[in-house]
Order: sequence, then C-alpha cells, then structure tokens
Amino acid sequence: MQDRPWLEHYPPDVPKTLAPFPARSLFSLLEDSARRHPDRPATAFFGKHLTYEQLLGRVERFSAVLAGLGIRQGDRVALVLPNCPQYVIAYYATARIGAVVVGNNPLYTPRELAFQLSDAGVKATVVLEQLYPLLSKAQQEGAETGPVIVAKLNEEMRFPLNLLAPIKFRRDAKAEGNPWPPVPRDADITWWRDAVSAAGATPPVATVDAATEPAGFIYTGGTTGPAKAAMLSHANLVANAMQGQAWFPDIRDGHEGMMCILPFFHSFGMLAMNVGVISAMKLIMVPRFELHMVLKEIAKEKPTYLPGVPRLYIQINEAEESRKYDLRSVTACVSGAAPLPMAVARRFKEVTGGAEVVEGYGLTECSPVTHANPFNGTRKEGSIGMPVPDTECKIVDLENPDKIQAVGEPGELCIRGPQVMLGYWNRPEESALAVRNGWFHTGDVAVMDADGYFSIVDRLKDMILVSGFNVYPTEIEEVLFRHQKILKACVVGVPDEKTGEAVKAFVVLKPGEHITADDLVEWCRDPSGGGLTRYRVPKQIEFRDSLPETLVGKVLRRVLLEEERKKQEVTRR
Repeated sequence: MQDRPWLEHYPPDVPKTLAPFPARSLFSLLEDSARRHPDRPATAFFGKHLTYEQLLGRVERFSAVLAGLGIRQGDRVALVLPNCPQYVIAYYATARIGAVVVGNNPLYTPRELAFQLSDAGVKATVVLEQLYPLLSKAQQEGAETGPVIVAKLNEEMRFPLNLLAPIKFRRDAKAEGNPWPPVPRDADITWWRDAVSAAGATPPVATVDAATEPAGFIYTGGTTGPAKAAMLSHANLVANAMQGQAWFPDIRDGHEGMMCILPFFHSFGMLAMNVGVISAMKLIMVPRFELHMVLKEIAKEKPTYLPGVPRLYIQINEAEESRKYDLRSVTACVSGAAPLPMAVARRFKEVTGGAEVVEGYGLTECSPVTHANPFNGTRKEGSIGMPVPDTECKIVDLENPDKIQAVGEPGELCIRGPQVMLGYWNRPEESALAVRNGWFHTGDVAVMDADGYFSIVDRLKDMILVSGFNVYPTEIEEVLFRHQKILKACVVGVPDEKTGEAVKAFVVLKPGEHITADDLVEWCRDPSGGGLTRYRVPKQIEFRDSLPETLVGKVLRRVLLEEERKKQEVTRR
C-alpha cells in the first residue's frame, strides 16, 4: 500500500500534497481572513450579519473576558451552546489566548454533562440561557464549571426579532415543561453582555507550540462505549481545515457561504466552521435543525456549501415544503456520520437544482476528515472515497496488525497524517493502544480497491460471530435499506444457544407501510431480494417507530445492545 494508488485518481484540481503545513495557531485562521476580507460577511444569524473585521473585534474583546476570569494558556473552557455567533466568538477567543475549547452536547443528561465537564477539568463555562437549568443540574451532580457566562440568542438577532424571540422562547419553555426564566435571579452567573462591557485590556495573542498544544477537546460520540476526549492540537485543526478546503476545488476566497447545521460541538460541524473561516466564507447558522428554518435561511442567505448527514438530505428530499424555496445556491455537499445511499444524493441534486453530494469519512480522533469521494472525479457507490491530501492509509490483518492486507481484503483501517490527534485526555493506556508508531487504529473494518478507494465494512467491536463466521452488521443493514418499505435499520448480535450469536435487526418502516417479520426474513433469503447467505439472514426482527440516534443521526448501537442485555438478564431470572 506504499504506492498510494489513490494519488493517480485525484482530480487535477486537487493538490496531491499541501506540505509543509504551517505551524500556526487555530486563531490565525480568523486573523488572516479578517486581514484579507475585512468587509466580507463572516456570520449570518436570523438576518443579523457580522463582517470579518467585526467578528475579529468581538473575538479580541471576549478573549479579554476570559483573561479577566484568570483563564490561562492550557486551561479548558467549556461551551454549552448551539450554533450561534457566541459559539464562534468564544471558540476563537479561547484559541487566541492558548486555552482549550471543550464543546458539549446540549442534549446530554445532567450526569453525562457533569462527567464531561469534570473529566476535562474546565476552568470556565459559557452556556446558553435556555440550557442553564441543564448546567445547574450538572453542578448538582458535582460538575466542575468554573465561572459561568450566560449568553442570549436574541442579542445576536436583528430588530425586531431580537424583541420577539424571547416571547417564543418563553412559550416554548412552558410547552416543554421547562422553567422560565431559565436563570434564577440569584444564580451565580455573569451575563455575556455584561462580561463583555466590563472586560479589561485585550491580552496579547498567545504563542503556542502548534504541534504539541491542544486547541480543542472533542469527546467521542460514545456509540460504542463511554465518551473520552480526543486532544486535537492547533496543528491538527489547521491541517484538517486546509485539507477540507483543498477538497473543494471551486472555493472562491471570500465569496462563499457555509450552511452550518451540523452542531459545532461535533467534530464534523467544527470542521465546517474552520473550513468556512479559513476561506473567509459567510457562516450561516441555525441553532437546531428545523426544516422550515433551514429552508428559509438557505433561500435568504444563499449558501454554496452544505455539509450534512444522510438524515438531513433525506428530510429535505421528502418534504413538500422544499419545493417552495429556492435552493439553487447550494453547489457542493459532503455527507458523513452514516452511509449515504446514492439514491439520496441523486434526489437531492434534483430538489436543489444541481447540488453535488459526495460521501466522506472521518473520526473525531482525526479532526475529523480523512477520506472523501471527489467532486470533479469518479465517485464510487458505497465507497467513502480516497484519502484527502497528505493522509496515509493502510489496512492490516485483524489478527496480526503487522501484516498489511492485499487489495480487496478486509482488515482494520489505520490512518497516519497531520490531522491525527495527540491522544486521549488523561488516558495514556488507551492513547497508546489507539495510536501506534504514528498510526491511528480506527477500529473500523475496511477494504481498498485497486484505485485506492476505500469502503467501510464494519466496526471491529460490532462484528457478530455466527457459528464461527464473521458477520458485519453494516453489510446486513445495506441489504435491508434496499427494501422499498424500510426507512431505517440497525443490526446487532444477540446471544444464541446454537450459534453463539445470532443476527437481530431493528427496523423502522416508512410511513404507511406494513410488512411482517416472516415476509422480511424470506425477502432477505430470496436471491431476487436480499440474497443473503443463511447465517447472515436476521434471525430476529423487531419493528420500531424510531431508533436511538446521536444528534447527527448516527444510530446508537450500544443503546440497543444494552437493551438486549437487560432483556437477557430478565429472562435468566
């Protein structure tokens, strides 16, 4: 695999290398774009815009707030915020003083949030007003938060939305059974606006060792176990922003728009923000995915790039409302986090009037993007594409990691490149196991074809052993997705007295559809249907209205496995 066959299939407009990568701070991405394009729009949030010069000024001001709180180089700053201007400001302000951003999922339970904040040892926390009750409960669970700064969404909205939005916030809170106002009058907090008004002198830009100092802790999604923080250096994040930028060959510096739907606390959403900033794009933000809101913002702000997950594209495809809006500004999309059916990409191109959607692949530990199908080249269905510039890949034998597999042979995907993390925070043993001799062992089973295109077969931990035969859940799920009545599917292994493990499928049908478990099993066996070999056919099928998912649409297989484990315990009693 040393010859890197993928390089021969790179489109001519994608560079084969970007090396040497600059040793620079993450903050410098914003600083450079503000110098090149001071008057270009940097953020768009419900009609209110900030130019790059204004955004830089806000970042400098907020870095003074953090410095005034005693935040120093290497300290961790937690952000419990949705996508909004305050997130961007706090993110780059933290990087400016050499501190470490810790993004947090607003959908966490108080206990999960408490674990993450305490695990990171945060020294200050920035939280959205409506999310303060969650933070307060996390504090009761023992969370370390440091001083708390509370931000209001409506303060970054244009008139008269800034006055009308609180009315809707209050109504929504009451409908959902949440307290209003969400922040008690005696709460030990500082409001964002007050903190900025009282800030002292702007501190100098920190001098960081880009290669060794972390800029961000991104917690793994926990789809296969407890979350842990991947330490991503300034060099990691700058390199991946450059790699992502290079994969979009048609970017016009200072003249594009990035639709920011994916949450910034997620590694994919963070990359979208960084690619947008390094290219002086307009970041068009929505705090959560609501179809009407997203369509309206696309039609109004005219983004050219829309990174997303299959679920996002599917919802836009299937909604009649999509036909009412002009979506033609969108030209290029990268889909990640879950397999992208080609039919979804083709339909999205029709709905938008020309947007190209390609499938990519990444991991939190790799900042995150490592592979993507090319925009101006051959796209292979079911493939995650080729490694992005300066990314080395090898597939090793599952039993002997020193043995490199031949073309077409499955094995564990290993990655080496400038985007590979420093390690896991406070977990030296797991870090040493994950990154060996510079190679990150992904835990994903993959194959590479002769052209250097990679396909994910499954995760090592998810592999099912049926009578000694390896069964990869993703392969079974792909077959199930071909059935015209199935909307979603997830496959796990369950204990079986005869075969050790058996295949169980959790299935969500499309609205209005009906099929029995026996009919679906028969379809899976039928050569003209699923065509699965006998030991791979699901032995159990459970129909559900929904599946547990992360915020970006990745099915939480571990949740389903835990449910099955509890069922087994009850049965044994």
